[in-house]
Amino acid sequence: EVGWYNAVLQPAFHLPYPDDTLAFVVLSTPSMFDKALKPFVNKERLKIIRDPVDQCVSHHLSRVKEKFPDQRVDVMFDYEMLPSRKPKFLAQTAAHVAGAAYYYQRKDVKLDPWGKKKIFGVCIHPKYGGWFAIRGLLLFPDIQVPLLEQPTPVDCVSTEEKRIELLEQFNFHWQDGRYRDIIEVKERYSEEQKAYFATPPAERFRLLGLSQEAQ
Repeated sequence: EVGWYNAVLQPAFHLPYPDDTLAFVVLSTPSMFDKALKPFVNKERLKIIRDPVDQCVSHHLSRVKEKFPDQRVDVMFDYEMLPSRKPKFLAQTAAHVAGAAYYYQRKDVKLDPWGKKKIFGVCIHPKYGGWFAIRGLLLFPDIQVPLLEQPTPVDCVSTEEKRIELLEQFNFHWQDGRYRDIIEVKERYSEEQKAYFATPPAERFRLLGLSQEAQ
């Protein structure tokens, strides 16, 4: 529920809904690339005018919305910004409070080795490690769930040493993706998918067989 999220953030980041409003965090797993993105691109190739992944996610969440014709469903995407240039929602915090993935931050390390350096946190999923993404929020403003029990995310990087290693790799060596394998994972991105996300966004169109003009 929205209150779990608002409770851990400063008012400037609060979502403008009552605390007991029902909300879902939407994740994409490694199989999204083959099961959703490639079929979407093949079907909609002439209509793709911005990032294909964003457009694919938007398409599928619109279809979820259509399944609830009698409900108001608000959708927020991970890439959406407010006029102030702040993100509409903090994806990693949302995933953590929903129990979907554990958001490891500097404060989770007792003996901090980084001094004055800025250290960003990262979410790790108990099944997919770092091989997943947080794509959006589905909010149901007309559904109140005051008795919903908050799930706790699985603390799968539980030792101090591993947490330091995770934050080191994520902050200083993120390009090599080693942080994603900080735990034993059940599934990871295919080589094709890794190549796709390692390619600068402007050149990804070519990889999917889309012309640059489409962009």
